[in-house]
Amino acid sequence: MNFSWRRQSFLAPVGTVLVMMLAVASANAADAPIPYGVPPPQYGPAPYAPPPPPLLLPCLWLGPYVGANVGFQWTSNVGTGLQGTSNVGDFSPSEVTGGIQGGYNWQNGPWVYGVESDFNLSSVSGTFADYQFSNPWFGTLRGRAGYVVNNVVFLYGTAGLAFGISTVTRGGLSDSSGHAGWTIGAGAEFGLAPFGLSPNWSAKVEYLYLGLSQGAVLPASVSSNFPSNVVRFGVNYHF
Repeated sequence: MNFSWRRQSFLAPVGTVLVMMLAVASANAADAPIPYGVPPPQYGPAPYAPPPPPLLLPCLWLGPYVGANVGFQWTSNVGTGLQGTSNVGDFSPSEVTGGIQGGYNWQNGPWVYGVESDFNLSSVSGTFADYQFSNPWFGTLRGRAGYVVNNVVFLYGTAGLAFGISTVTRGGLSDSSGHAGWTIGAGAEFGLAPFGLSPNWSAKVEYLYLGLSQGAVLPASVSSNFPSNVVRFGVNYHF
């Protein structure tokens, strides 16, 4: 009985000393200075961080570009001087065309305008009576102007000069002559960066109407005009 009382008497001061030591250590830790360069601890929700700015795509619609195209060309009523007629009623060949193009764009806000020239080979040919007509190649020099949507899609109209060569063959004789005329059309060009491709590339779809005419050619002094329609797809690389 006396042993138990002595043990309790001994442990009471020891417990008191331990409690006092813990209290002093906690106070010293709370008052300890924060090392230089270390930010104070943050409590509560994390501070608001604004989202990163949107990725700015390079401007496709300012500067020079080159490209290639492929499509379809078809004619409607090739005009001739045969027997006083003004056109060949059911002569309407349709074939493949393809070529190269190049141009330069200027941009003012969402409005884009520029110039473009192209040169195209064509396999369009057809026969009426004993005459065979063909259009081996054509080209254009045009202005383009339109509106850019979200700096990605360029919707435009186009018009300008057209030129080309037609060949008339009859009885083993043939003659080629140059055409000069006009063209008008419309198209849409798309930047390809949103699809994970290089930001310098674009793709386009375009329609052109070509009104070409020429004077008398051999054989038989046949005069003709060669109206045609072109729908083509192309790609451009912008510098």
